Amino acid sequence: MSSGRTMTNLVTVIGRGVPSNYEISVDGDIEPVAADSLEETTVVSEHAVEGTIETGVHRFQFSGELANVHVLDWNGTPASESPSTPEVHIDYGVPGRKNNS
Repeated sequence: MSSGRTMTNLVTVIGRGVPSNYEISVDGDIEPVAADSLEETTVVSEHAVEGTIETGVHRFQFSGELANVHVLDWNGTPASESPSTPEVHIDYGVPGRKNNS
């Protein structure tokens, strides 16, 4: 799936107990860290993912810079206006993260 670029950046989506949707896009490549993330996540392209989360954590490794994050709760209310939307954490330069494909 990836172009072989080193993916040292990490984005983590943490559910808050309410079904929510998220979309994440980057200017490089992005892919799930664990295969179980694929069960609830749709990889739209090499540069974007979208999915749903209620509880738990979804992690994605990516190269380049984060371009956009959009999260909505089950009513379609955006993150800034709803305490139920997932938390999103971005970490750049995570040591030891390399693409194995």
